[in-house]
Amino acid sequence: MSDDAIREAPARRRFSLGGAAGQVGLFAIVVGFWLFFSWREPGFLSTFNLFNLGRSLAVDIVIGFSQMVVLATGGMNLAVGSIGVCAVMFTGFLLQDLGVPIPVAVLGALALGAALGWLNGFAIVKTGVNSFIITLASASLFLGAMLILTKAVPYSALPAEIGAFGRLKIGTFLSPLLVIAVLIGAALFILYRYSTLGRQILAAGANAKAAAMSGVPVDRVIVFSHALSGLLAACAALMVVARLGAAVPSVGGEEWLLPSFLGPVLGGTLLSGGVVAVVGTMIGAALVTTIRSGLLVLQIGNFWLQLFLGLILLFAVLVDRYRGVYAARRSVRQR
Repeated sequence: MSDDAIREAPARRRFSLGGAAGQVGLFAIVVGFWLFFSWREPGFLSTFNLFNLGRSLAVDIVIGFSQMVVLATGGMNLAVGSIGVCAVMFTGFLLQDLGVPIPVAVLGALALGAALGWLNGFAIVKTGVNSFIITLASASLFLGAMLILTKAVPYSALPAEIGAFGRLKIGTFLSPLLVIAVLIGAALFILYRYSTLGRQILAAGANAKAAAMSGVPVDRVIVFSHALSGLLAACAALMVVARLGAAVPSVGGEEWLLPSFLGPVLGGTLLSGGVVAVVGTMIGAALVTTIRSGLLVLQIGNFWLQLFLGLILLFAVLVDRYRGVYAARRSVRQR
């Protein structure tokens, strides 16, 4: 299928990178929370807290990206956290038990994440079963297999360079992990905005049948998106390993599920597919990280965090529903 054909497809109207007005409003909310938390607790803006906030934000951004790339196809990946746990423990196994060089361990973890994501995508396109069911099942399968193989024993004797990189600062408080997250965002922006593959993914998410009739390899782009999701989940896992200086099995799992949806949905990615918001996902992740860090600084219990995040996700879903209805009505009027 040619680039011109994809650009001229009727569903092309939905291929935006998120509404700028909505992202500005979301950014204003993040700034408002920053002002509130810094007013209640001046230590919120300390270089120490800003550094830790940046490291957490890097992980939240990449977790959001790992869900966003699947939402673009109209599917979802409930196994993001489980893939992350598998990548964490596989990294520890390679470094501590096998003693492989750090670059090899990093590539091995990324390859495992991509492979697990590919398995999800392959199962979805071959069985025709909804991605919700497939990834829900694989989440338990991957997590259970990891616990059996590793006996859930942490790897705490990793090379010192791992923890040193996680503690590295650029200037006074900027973490290189956050720089990596931004670079990943730039790569995804280029993928969806300028590449044929990205436009094919969005076409498949907007209307799979119409895309297939236009020559888009729908099954292939779905498998690719799930493999990319697994790769990004493994990348987030490596960030966690660097931040902790150890491979801990309690990291990831269900803890990643809610943030993985919050960032993209708040940022403007439609649950129905066909629209991604790379910058919006980063801002949405910033809101999640800000609330988490602010409640921690104010010494408010973690159960309040779950309450707030749940309410925010409910609000985001309602807004997503409104955006979908509005886009459909606008499309009808334009025709």
